[in-house]
Amino acid sequence: MTILKSLPGPLLIFLGALSLSFGGLIVKSFEGATLWQILFWRSLFFSLTVLTFLIITYKSKVLKSFYVSGLPGLIGGLILSIGFCGYVFAMYNTTVANTNFIISLQILFLAIFGFFFLKEKINLITLISIILAMSGVLLMVGNSLSPGELSGNLAAFTMPITFAVLIMIVRKFPSVDMVPAQFVAGISSCLIGLSFSPTIMISPHDIFLGFLAGFFQIGFGFIFITIGARTTPSAMVGIIMLSESVLGPIWAFLFVSEIPSLYGLIGGAIILFAVLLQFYTLLKKPKVTVSN
Repeated sequence: MTILKSLPGPLLIFLGALSLSFGGLIVKSFEGATLWQILFWRSLFFSLTVLTFLIITYKSKVLKSFYVSGLPGLIGGLILSIGFCGYVFAMYNTTVANTNFIISLQILFLAIFGFFFLKEKINLITLISIILAMSGVLLMVGNSLSPGELSGNLAAFTMPITFAVLIMIVRKFPSVDMVPAQFVAGISSCLIGLSFSPTIMISPHDIFLGFLAGFFQIGFGFIFITIGARTTPSAMVGIIMLSESVLGPIWAFLFVSEIPSLYGLIGGAIILFAVLLQFYTLLKKPKVTVSN
């Protein structure tokens, strides 16, 4: 935990986005599990991963960590679980293109929520980065966006909204460790997946993929993001998180030969430039000296 806290917040956000970017590749590799079964097994291994992290970090005081996280941790965990479930419902009731496009709107929700609720100012470079990033998103998925089902489209909005609310809670209470909230989210999603699955029995191959998703993809991903968001402005979090939508198609191209469109390549390059622009502002940020 101390090592992670010593790393720059934007770097942790990027590492989290890197972990999450393998989600599409993992889902495409499942043999026969339903989305609710995937939700159950992914959430189960996610919960175990977070619990292991908490035990290593707090040792005998692990139960106290849940108490210390208090109401913000409980609310943050429950909100995140709504996002997990909303994603599954959206995948059932609308297209993948619609879902990915709507999730990419998290950059706007983070910037708007941060401005109104946390009074975080958006500087000129960040504003330019937001405009560039949204232009890249539109190029990547705009041509494939279809009307879809209204219920699925509305459900997809739970992902960017709940993620933005979670980041607001983390930013509002930077001294509170919100990692216990991830355990709450995992257990809640696991129980919901269990209630909607006629059976949880799937092939050993799919269970292993569930382990990869829960341990590596969302396990490391959300731990990195939760810690990194403490010291990273909300708008910057949203921009860096868009690197997930750039890296995902790269893994799909390398491992399952899914060739991106020309618009996708151009849009991805624009998003990557916006992310690098944010890291440039971090490097150019003047050091603050405190005098006694």
